[in-house]
Amino acid sequence: MTKRRLSERQIERIRTIQERRRQRLESRPDIVLTELDAEAEPEEGRVVVRHGANLAVEDNGGHLFHCLSRQNIGHPVCGDRVVWQRIADEQGVVTAILPRTTVLSRPDFNGYAKPLAANLTRLVVLIAPEPEPSGYLVDQYLVAAETIGVEAVLVGNKMDLLDGAARTAFQNRFAHYPTIGYRTLWISLREPDTLATLIAGLAGEVSVLVGQSGVGKSSLVKALLPDRDIQIGLLSKATGLGRHTTSAATCYRLTGEGLLIDSPGVRSFRLGTIDRAGLQQGFREFRPYTGQCRFADCRHDQEPDCAIRQAVAEGLIAPERLANFQHLLGA
Repeated sequence: MTKRRLSERQIERIRTIQERRRQRLESRPDIVLTELDAEAEPEEGRVVVRHGANLAVEDNGGHLFHCLSRQNIGHPVCGDRVVWQRIADEQGVVTAILPRTTVLSRPDFNGYAKPLAANLTRLVVLIAPEPEPSGYLVDQYLVAAETIGVEAVLVGNKMDLLDGAARTAFQNRFAHYPTIGYRTLWISLREPDTLATLIAGLAGEVSVLVGQSGVGKSSLVKALLPDRDIQIGLLSKATGLGRHTTSAATCYRLTGEGLLIDSPGVRSFRLGTIDRAGLQQGFREFRPYTGQCRFADCRHDQEPDCAIRQAVAEGLIAPERLANFQHLLGA
């Protein structure tokens, strides 16, 4: 049956209703502010999860509060440190976002940077024998880590799928990463002892796991967070967010006082707009040769007297890294 087309008047009426609803939603925090206890002191906290206008904020004592965000303070994201005030038991209003030390973003549909998580200290890049690893994607993650100033760790998961020579060959494909200073670990969830070094490295850090679909990210999160269901239950009880705690970026507590941000947004991660100089800085082994090419705007492709290509020829830079740089430069 053919769908009935709406008239312009009907379309305009629907738009008006939707705008009115949006304005009511946005005004909720400011309406709630009128209920603030005059004696309530501002407190600092961390955003654990956000879904729409609803935030779960953890105070410095580890207690969770359901908060709304005041208008015109920006858009808080998972991991943000914020200033908030209580309005009732286990409820509050976020009144300010504290300066971020780092922020992981990806471009939205319009090409603008959309923050995914804030105040990270570590980016854990997962690869696996299956699906076939993408060195190009790995280098995008590493450039992002260099750009925002966080430590990146490369983790090869599902290593139980490989034996003997096959495992050695797989590891050798990525041997250039530890050579240039990236810590590289090889693990298997079927071999729990292999997780010890990774778990120790996450202690005291604010980490996020990234990697292409199928590398075992969800299974690793469950292994690192044996009490994840309990933490989700506490979030749901405190905030009423329910199932949304698993569909939005969420900050979980690890043993050893570390934090792990599980973000669905990193499943389709890609770099945003970045100029040639910024991209080049994202390849850390290029830095000793910066400014040594004959041409200041050298793209390290066919130009004569290119210091980067000379370093590749001398075995000082992996050729696949230069190829990925050129690919990203032309993307």
